[in-house]
Amino acid sequence: MTPANADLSVFSLVLQASLPVQLVMLLLVVISIASWATIFKKFQALRRAGQDTDDFEKAFWSGGDLMQLYDQAQKGDYGDGLSKVFESGMREFLKLRQQGRTESSGLLDGARRAMRASSQREFDTLEHGLPFLATAGSVSPYIGLFGTVWGIMHAFTGLANIQQATLASVAPGIAEALVATAIGLFAAIPAVVAYNRFATEVDRLSIRFETFMEEFSNILHRQA
Repeated sequence: MTPANADLSVFSLVLQASLPVQLVMLLLVVISIASWATIFKKFQALRRAGQDTDDFEKAFWSGGDLMQLYDQAQKGDYGDGLSKVFESGMREFLKLRQQGRTESSGLLDGARRAMRASSQREFDTLEHGLPFLATAGSVSPYIGLFGTVWGIMHAFTGLANIQQATLASVAPGIAEALVATAIGLFAAIPAVVAYNRFATEVDRLSIRFETFMEEFSNILHRQA
């Protein structure tokens, strides 16, 4: 096949690319697949966490008995997330009071420490996978650019054996190289968009958790 009538479809360009460029493309495809898997998994986890938080806050502020709510939280009726924070704080509060601790400051400090530790565990779980999306979004374009530079170098090196270089002879090699950049952007853009959205949702949940812990501490203070 002569350069003038070369097949410039994406699939053909991938097959005709040099081995290093093909390896770069393969790496980017793997990163893209892993990113989409992380995106779907994280989307479901954050949606479930938001729904669990809504359900628990509705039950908490309905004015019901705290001990009954505590029993329900222990049974997992409200899933994970905020109910686990409430359960940890309530458990520590009750344990310290059973041990004979009567000063309110000691009871509240213990409950707050328990709630913060539980909150940190919950957010460690929610944030799992976000660093990978950030890395994929920032690194993928450069990996694709490396493949493009290598492919262009390979294309121009091949022109050394041609007496008269024309656009038709250069175009296929450059097109093969640019596919690597396109795949890099395809892998990076969804990862960046998803990371920004998920990070915002995690921050919103964090604010809701902080607000709840302060309000629940005030309730415990009155009970203490």
